[in-house]
Amino acid sequence: MTETQVSTRASRRNGRAVVLLSGGLDSAVTMAIARGAGLECFALSFRYGQRHAVELDSARAIAERFGAVEHAVADINLRLFGGSALTDDIDVPKGRSADEMAGSIPVTYVPARNIIFLSYALGLAEVKGCGSIYIGVNALDYSGYPDCRPAFIQAYAEMARLGTKTGVEGAPFAIETPLIDLTKAQIIQRGAALGVPFELTHSCYDPTETGEHCGQCDSCLLRKKGFHEANVTDPTRYRTL
Repeated sequence: MTETQVSTRASRRNGRAVVLLSGGLDSAVTMAIARGAGLECFALSFRYGQRHAVELDSARAIAERFGAVEHAVADINLRLFGGSALTDDIDVPKGRSADEMAGSIPVTYVPARNIIFLSYALGLAEVKGCGSIYIGVNALDYSGYPDCRPAFIQAYAEMARLGTKTGVEGAPFAIETPLIDLTKAQIIQRGAALGVPFELTHSCYDPTETGEHCGQCDSCLLRKKGFHEANVTDPTRYRTL
């Protein structure tokens, strides 16, 4: 494995990592994995105009539970250009089958979101002296987003090597994707083994005003399916069961 390829191991260098923490199930398991590897974690979340901003409450709780050194919340406004059901006046798809989810990139895709998030993480990693960035992308049980695929992560790692002071001075960042080839059930099983408090996580794209999961958006359906297949009790509060 070359230095520009995506590492699937803990940070090779200094024991510090930036963890992108949305407050969702996958990012919580990713945080648990990083902490389980003995890393000091700097959690980074975003208030980007998402309709499911309740996830930030979950991110704060997860960061505290796993002892993040710091938890930064960056304010950016992706509603400036919209184009997604999460940042625009577009209905969130409900009740879709697995075949429908796999058919095309859905309207819940937020244009360039992970490119933007990883760019912020790079800046934070340079300032804090972190050798790695952890992101909970997944290429199996997901909604077809192009910025969750291995090819994107590999290309981003190379860009980071070429475009940062740390990278050009010979210490490129490791972009860690420990969940990328796991099913949702496997992710949940991994999280259960690491003691992830799933009741604190939030996955829904269209929650109620009181924070309940809708139970019918793609993210809720994948979450429910994952808990069922993992044979792990689902603690989620759903509006529609």
